[in-house]
Amino acid sequence: MNFEKQYRYTGKEALGLTDLATGPDEKYNDEKVIKTQIAKNIKQLTELQGKLYAQDRYGVLIVFQAMDAAGKDSMIAHIMSGVNPQGCEVTSFKQPTSNEIAHDYLWRIHNQVPKRGMIGIFNRSYYEDVLVSRVHPEIIVNEHIGDIETADQVNDAFFNRRFKDMRYMEDYLQHNGYLVLKFFLHMSKAEQKQRFIRRIELPSHNWKFSAADIRERKYWDDYQRVYDDTITHTASKENPWYVIPSDSKWYSRLCVSEIINRRLSELPLAYPSLDTADQAQLKTALNQLDRETD
Repeated sequence: MNFEKQYRYTGKEALGLTDLATGPDEKYNDEKVIKTQIAKNIKQLTELQGKLYAQDRYGVLIVFQAMDAAGKDSMIAHIMSGVNPQGCEVTSFKQPTSNEIAHDYLWRIHNQVPKRGMIGIFNRSYYEDVLVSRVHPEIIVNEHIGDIETADQVNDAFFNRRFKDMRYMEDYLQHNGYLVLKFFLHMSKAEQKQRFIRRIELPSHNWKFSAADIRERKYWDDYQRVYDDTITHTASKENPWYVIPSDSKWYSRLCVSEIINRRLSELPLAYPSLDTADQAQLKTALNQLDRETD
């Protein structure tokens, strides 16, 4: 199955997030088969990343957004397990610091964009600035931005401008040799409840749980609405969103790993070829090594 085509959203029509499946495709019900394929995907990504790093002409930015407990951390840890750490950077965006708030809201993002040749992963991203702050507009008011003094000013027009900023930024990155991949891990409210319970009941998972998670869960419907609107306004043919069913972590990992590999395979990646002079130097070095005596 072509997961890249199945779960790609380009913004041409209404998304209808709440109508989209959160469970796996019924054809994929054998976890052993899924794990075997993921292992193959990890191996393929290792090969692709090696070429990306050696060629040093393209960069990859992978964005993960999701509700709490949707599996972003474990997703990144698993599907990137075969990648050379020298060629991969993971950035987790938390609540902005006072220094970050003192700059434009994309300032801290630009500082974390990976170099060409690298895979950069944003565990949450600049999209938090049109998601959490839309559910809680007082966040924007407290950042003292220009003439914004009341929550009424943090309206649709305000966020539409930010959507435009984000589209321009992603186009800009693409023009500079970057592949931008955006994943929304789509999980049901019932599945989130079970994962929260697991975090509370298992001592080894207690550290993952925060009382803030329960507070934000009360805004579930609001978040579904703003995610729907954000994805709709920031998806394009060049930089689509991938809305991944994520009630099954293994199925979501399969989908994401295959999509990443498919999109990277579309880049003209190759190990650099040496010119005649460089090849001659290699031959000279080899001859010198052959003449050495132990």
